[in-house]
Amino acid sequence: MDGGEVRPYRHIFFDLDHTLWDLRTNSRDMLAELYADLDLAAAGVPDVTALIEVYEEINGALWKDYGLGRIPKEVLRVLRFRNTLGQFGVNDADLARRMAREYLERCPHRTALNPGARETLAALLGRVKLHIITNGFREVQAIKLRASGIEAYFDLVLTSEEARAHKPDPRIFSHALERVGAGAAESLMVGDDARNDVAGARVSGIDQVHYVPDGLHHGDPQATHRIDHLERLVSIVDAQG
Repeated sequence: MDGGEVRPYRHIFFDLDHTLWDLRTNSRDMLAELYADLDLAAAGVPDVTALIEVYEEINGALWKDYGLGRIPKEVLRVLRFRNTLGQFGVNDADLARRMAREYLERCPHRTALNPGARETLAALLGRVKLHIITNGFREVQAIKLRASGIEAYFDLVLTSEEARAHKPDPRIFSHALERVGAGAAESLMVGDDARNDVAGARVSGIDQVHYVPDGLHHGDPQATHRIDHLERLVSIVDAQG
């Protein structure tokens, strides 16, 4: 863990997907279910591993387009499956729509959290105010929080749809600070994304924790703090003295 200037944090803002909610595990398990339930092998998709690899690449690119305002969420939701199937020569619009519908309805109910997420939230509750800033879809994120049992920890859950700005746009951070009556100097942003979470918060004058579970050497060297396990966040708060 790298530390910067000791500051009296009173508000901690978390990213949700990939930071608290284990999107990779939940999504991959859901895709494996869909592969079996929709008999995608018969449709022409060779195996689950290939499906996941292609989907994640296509989905990542489409999310970047969504964040830049190039496509609406309704297009993203269907196009990611249509384009994935297309990579295997499967041109079946009905199947793509069914995959999109089933994924959206079922995946948010999965409950895998990143290691230490629940323990960290429990340790911080009552000591600081806890919030979420997410680029995810409002109705989907609400289900994830309820299903995984962490909804009650947060005073504010702010989505990019509600703020009308996507991380790293400073407007979403300013909106969050205003909503909870917090100053930038007493706030901390925790997230896995160096651009959206870390750089976005930095531009807004908010200290940052870059969560890099695959090793600190992959972290943003400019981040105020870097951690490879969520429970290390408690030590950062403790360091206030």
